[in-house]
Amino acid sequence: MSMLKETLYKKIEAHRPRTTRLLKEHSGTKVMDINIAQVIGGARGIKCLVTDISYLDPFEGIRFRGKTIPETFAALPKVPGSDYPYVEGFWYFLLTGDVPTKQQTLEVVDDFKTRRQIPHYVFDVLRAMPRDTHPMTLFSAAILSMQRESIFVKRYNEGMSKMDYWDPMYEDCTNLLAKLPSIGAYIYRMKYKADTHIAPNPDLDWGGNFAHQMGIGKPYDDVARMYFILHSDHESGNVSAHTTHLVASALSDCYYALSAGINGLAGPLHGLANQEVLRWTQNFMAQLGGEEFTKETVEKALWDTLKSGQVIPGYGHAVLRKTDPRYMAQREFCLKHLPDFPLFKLISTIFEVAPDVLKEHGKAKNPWPNVDAQSGVIQWYYGLTEWDFYTVLFGIGRAIGVLTNIIWDRALGYPIERPKSVTTTMLEEVAGIGTKEPAGAAK
Repeated sequence: MSMLKETLYKKIEAHRPRTTRLLKEHSGTKVMDINIAQVIGGARGIKCLVTDISYLDPFEGIRFRGKTIPETFAALPKVPGSDYPYVEGFWYFLLTGDVPTKQQTLEVVDDFKTRRQIPHYVFDVLRAMPRDTHPMTLFSAAILSMQRESIFVKRYNEGMSKMDYWDPMYEDCTNLLAKLPSIGAYIYRMKYKADTHIAPNPDLDWGGNFAHQMGIGKPYDDVARMYFILHSDHESGNVSAHTTHLVASALSDCYYALSAGINGLAGPLHGLANQEVLRWTQNFMAQLGGEEFTKETVEKALWDTLKSGQVIPGYGHAVLRKTDPRYMAQREFCLKHLPDFPLFKLISTIFEVAPDVLKEHGKAKNPWPNVDAQSGVIQWYYGLTEWDFYTVLFGIGRAIGVLTNIIWDRALGYPIERPKSVTTTMLEEVAGIGTKEPAGAAK
């Protein structure tokens, strides 16, 4: 170990007890209008962001422009022969708060088609990267590479009124969003399908064309529409949404902002959770001895998992205190299209058993499943077994909400985000403990 690294290690070891003590003994101590636990704990629960696009109610789940997930699916115009709405109509709805007519929706469908063409250099960038590069790295790089196309940057450099910032931001966001499914499909087939690619179909909508370019038949087009809408937005405080907003608040264009948000989504505590849940579920099935299991054997295995100090992935949520409505929407799809699929049957049995186990265990604030507990099984069933790609699917959907938000950020003139930091010593002074050792500490 180098001298610098060894010195740093000693500093870290000396500092950790200070943070631990603040959280353990003084978490409720006020620092102006918030407490020390919130200052240290990632600003959790601090109401300091504004969005009208979606709201996450702990007991209702996500509402898009005031509508629940079932209400949203019911209100929007559906693709002919499909059980699910046009994603383009959902984009109209998130942007305006109005449910579009079929004609208004089809106008957006046609507009997206005119913006779908991807610059060839994007493919050159992707192909220049090592083939074992993670799909999210490729996806982020593809988005960032198109920054040169930004209309906002050109008009800003020419000089424009702040009141008009939203206009080129809208054009950039729409141009970018229209391209994302084709970029995602290109990455997938380049990495996993022997570099064979499928040209876009000009007759298909945004979700349908994605399924086509992925090379997966019906009803995967409905899977795409459902998945992208469900994952589109979740207030502004989650990492991907907040990061996109934060970067855009510096008047960075949407290419910089969304690429940054996608990088946040790639973290295992955020978007990567869906593949972690699927991996755990498959290992869990193997531990049960294969496809034959009962509620009793599942319950015992869940208790064994908890007693070993592990968690049940896909259960619990930072805000929700009920079953995630996004989980239920996907469960309804599974019950209709793949009720006898062994992996779904296991997930369904865990859903029936796990909440009571977690309640009895007593350590989970929310014993109910979140969206990640269900999403991977559908992709696996339709042949998309490369779980490293799942977060790209999440990213395509999440772009809908976060791009809507930054258009409105510019329209309303929200300022650059700049919270104030404090030092550990300042927190200790507020707590009245200075840097002296805690009572009873070993000498």
